[in-house]
Amino acid sequence: MPNIPIPAGPQDYDRMMGMVTGFWVTQTVRAAAIYNLADHLAQGTDTPDAVAEAQGINLGATRRLMRACASLGLMTSKDGGAHYSATSLLGTLAKDDPNSLRGFAISQAAPGHWLPWGLFPEAVRSGERQIKAAHGDETIFDYFGQHLDEAGFFTESMGNLSRAAAQDIAAVLDTQGVRLAFDVGGAGGEVIRALMQANPELRGGVFDLPHIIPDAEAAAKADGLDGRFTAVGGNFFEAVPPADLYILKYIMHDWDDDDCVSILKNCCASLQEGGRVVVADLLIPEIGVPGIAPLMDMNMLDMTGGRERDTVEFDALFAAAGLQSTKVTPAGAFAVIETVPV
Repeated sequence: MPNIPIPAGPQDYDRMMGMVTGFWVTQTVRAAAIYNLADHLAQGTDTPDAVAEAQGINLGATRRLMRACASLGLMTSKDGGAHYSATSLLGTLAKDDPNSLRGFAISQAAPGHWLPWGLFPEAVRSGERQIKAAHGDETIFDYFGQHLDEAGFFTESMGNLSRAAAQDIAAVLDTQGVRLAFDVGGAGGEVIRALMQANPELRGGVFDLPHIIPDAEAAAKADGLDGRFTAVGGNFFEAVPPADLYILKYIMHDWDDDDCVSILKNCCASLQEGGRVVVADLLIPEIGVPGIAPLMDMNMLDMTGGRERDTVEFDALFAAAGLQSTKVTPAGAFAVIETVPV
């Protein structure tokens, strides 16, 4: 029997209008982040005139931007827009918030991501990422190599997003008895540093592309961990340095199945006896369950050619790489999947 459609009601049209115009909100928030509205209001620079002067931007447009931000719940005004006060929601864009979403707001709506998303229907038609069609680059990481300012905001965003996740992962991952652990593709090493702080005996390090290494070393030194910390530059598609524990946080989703198997095989080949390979990633929930993972999957489809996966799909990757899952533990938004060689 054919499915009989449910008639759309007024609330459905309102909700769809919000979805269709969602990119207006995205770019409004990006502008609020770029022009540091959270920091200005926190410091008492609370008028459009003062913000426009401090940022060197158009006064009329600044007034309109702040009015729009108030409509989104980012700020309030009790005197018709002469002065504004920040809400806690705007505080998520503050520069000095260790979990700030400022870099994420700027980088996700900047050309590197924004233009490929404009080609998203083609990604669905072809199943291919759109970074090359939009920018002429093979990967978003190649693009960032040519656009360092944008890359800086992306790195900032990954560091901030990783900080909270790192604490969640460190709370559930047992490293007792581990001699050396590497955060593979770990950028600034938020996860390994959290693990080292939780376990004073752990020696840890970051393995990532060579240009990332100075940032990782600086972060470890700032945390007072440089005596136990090692940073190694290289390519995880070629080899990884020997260790007892590898952590791959938010790495698998960037790559297709074949690439994931290559990375896992390289980890398995260098893993010391009795060691583990740990994957920390989002898990696709049952169909219809709300959450970020299905939408992040669309982002991976469009941007990287990778994907978010469920446990069955992860198990297939592990089996192809000579690994098997032994434990899956929730850690905030992530699942921490521990694997060992078969």
